[in-house]
Amino acid sequence: MEHLLEKQLMKGNEAIGEAAVIAGCRYYFGYPITPQSELIEYMARRLPAVGGTFLQAESEIAAINMVYGAAGAGARVMTSSSSPGVSLKQEGISYIAAGELPCVIVNIMRGGPGLGGIQPGQADYFQATKGGGHGDYHCIVVAPSSVQEMTDLTIHAFNLADQYRNPVMILGDGALGQMIEPVTFLDIPQFTADKSWATTGMGERNKPNSINTLYLEPETLEQVNTKLQHKYQVIEQQEVRWETSYTDDADLILVAYGITSRIATSAVEMARAAGHKVGLFRPITLWPFPKQALADIVAKASAVLTVELSAGQMVEDVNLAIKCSKPVYFHGRTGGMMMSSRDIYEKIVDILVAGRGE
Repeated sequence: MEHLLEKQLMKGNEAIGEAAVIAGCRYYFGYPITPQSELIEYMARRLPAVGGTFLQAESEIAAINMVYGAAGAGARVMTSSSSPGVSLKQEGISYIAAGELPCVIVNIMRGGPGLGGIQPGQADYFQATKGGGHGDYHCIVVAPSSVQEMTDLTIHAFNLADQYRNPVMILGDGALGQMIEPVTFLDIPQFTADKSWATTGMGERNKPNSINTLYLEPETLEQVNTKLQHKYQVIEQQEVRWETSYTDDADLILVAYGITSRIATSAVEMARAAGHKVGLFRPITLWPFPKQALADIVAKASAVLTVELSAGQMVEDVNLAIKCSKPVYFHGRTGGMMMSSRDIYEKIVDILVAGRGE
């Protein structure tokens, strides 16, 4: 692939913005909130320079409904926020999913609940992967673990959104958003989507397009839900992503995503250096969750350790994936606190010692 730009140092939030522009995003609607404010600032500078439209809305609720309008007109559009701001967007996200409209939503998570703090967190996992708003719907959810992956997955997110006519959420955190790392923007081809459904005027059609999510006849609404569920099944079959390290002979499998997976990687390397057979499974898509891939790997292991910056939310998906066939342990921090690789390593040793009955 040809490089669009030479490798350069960029903050994660800004790298997402540049990747969105490269992906063809020309509309951004949002509202400032720490720790993602650099993203909205970047889009305010960058979009006008490429003929795009940036608008700071009066609220998160207004912003997501502006996204609804631009997506309905067939535009590549993005919004971003952090935890409590994304909570305010949930009704609009449900409408967007019901209307089968493509868009990208960025959540740079912070500690919660409530207003919480401005330090990194991962406690929005349930909100992102279990719907968040009302009704039976899903966002596709991708979880980068580096600034480079933030750029690559942003471009991929716009392609997925158009391909499946579905909202895609990039689930990052305050550490990744603020982190500065070298990035290279790659020439990832844009998915060419048929947008004959878009509300762009009559043209040569006999009647205008319309987008509706209200169905008073229950039979009709059930048909809409059946169609959505079929689409989600296709996504689960086609769009699962994950990464593994040291899992071929591992007795203990760590499961971690995002920034936590990087800390866990260091802990796994410490354990390997000490002679412990430990591996790492990193889900890149949180929905759809790579259930079968994890089940296959854990089948050869004795136990699982899930590591999160939360009170333990991904633990549920791990247990469901392996059908509770092996013990699943948990190590987490909350409130914006970060664990260290040493913390995780000590947990690994405790589990292995307990497993040997020492």
